[in-house]
Amino acid sequence: MVNLALKYRPKTLDELIGQRHLLDKDAVLRRLIESDALPHTFFYGPPGCGKTTIARVIASILDRPFYEMNATTLKIEDLRKIFKEYTNALQKPLIFIDEVHRLSKNQQEVLLPFMENNAALIMGASTENPYYSLTAAMRSRSHLFALESISEKEMLAYLEKIISFEGTSVDAEAKEYLVFSSGGDVRAMLNLLESASAISSTVTLDILKQIRPHAMQAGSAESESHYELTSAMIKSIRGSDIDASIYYLARLIDGGEPAEFIARRLAILASEDIGNANPPALNLASSTLNIVKHIGYPEARISLAQLVIYLASSPKSNSAYMAINHALKAIKEGEIHSIPSHIKTH
Repeated sequence: MVNLALKYRPKTLDELIGQRHLLDKDAVLRRLIESDALPHTFFYGPPGCGKTTIARVIASILDRPFYEMNATTLKIEDLRKIFKEYTNALQKPLIFIDEVHRLSKNQQEVLLPFMENNAALIMGASTENPYYSLTAAMRSRSHLFALESISEKEMLAYLEKIISFEGTSVDAEAKEYLVFSSGGDVRAMLNLLESASAISSTVTLDILKQIRPHAMQAGSAESESHYELTSAMIKSIRGSDIDASIYYLARLIDGGEPAEFIARRLAILASEDIGNANPPALNLASSTLNIVKHIGYPEARISLAQLVIYLASSPKSNSAYMAINHALKAIKEGEIHSIPSHIKTH
């Protein structure tokens, strides 16, 4: 069986699907790539939107050796071997790390000096915003680019092209289901087409539904709603709507959202939106984050629900959030005052 996703993987920037905000002729990312001025870069967005493919295309354009790793299995000694191999090389490698949100602080600290010295071009991908998982030092040495879910129009156009190239017979209803049920994930769409065409000369809606009975959930980490649902849960908690908060939490859990990601977002909310109106909220959020790391699903759902109900029920105050932001803004605008003598150390 031919792997369609591999066979038709784009090889140039113009062949990439979607992401016009990054890849159009005048887009900043494209200009950085074509001028060979791309810094260390991290992409984040839903599955199947092209994060890894973009990295491969960039490596080809820049003519760099390409190493693909996953943060869950990455070993520090493997990184050091690569860096050592290219110590005196004129062309440094491109190291792509998938699931960068799973990099430990120790792994990030090992990467820092090599990023600083440009011993390699470091790129990574995540379904989560790396702002919350990468250290400030990592972020300051790199650019973060958000990728969007591929639109249904773009998906259908790409599907028609693949069908034409392969000479596959696909019913009109089946085409619609291939696009709709894949939730913006090109890889998922091609995998479904591949399986269906392997068992029937004509791909029909009935065959597709037997292989994939349900559309990929609109509320899961499999689609752009990953971000929208997280926002809906946070805003429901801010509005003290317990039922809505629990509903959106359930949607996230049912969609396969990692318990740690949910707990981190709730810990941020405990300081940002509740703060000193109910200080114990931060303690419960911290405890929940710790416990879900150890127990995982399915039990983690109960701890998360307990925290969500507590936060939604709590009085709200964003005074700490506003105060530190105003102070930082004042400093950036030049309000640097001398320390009064009576509070200096003598």
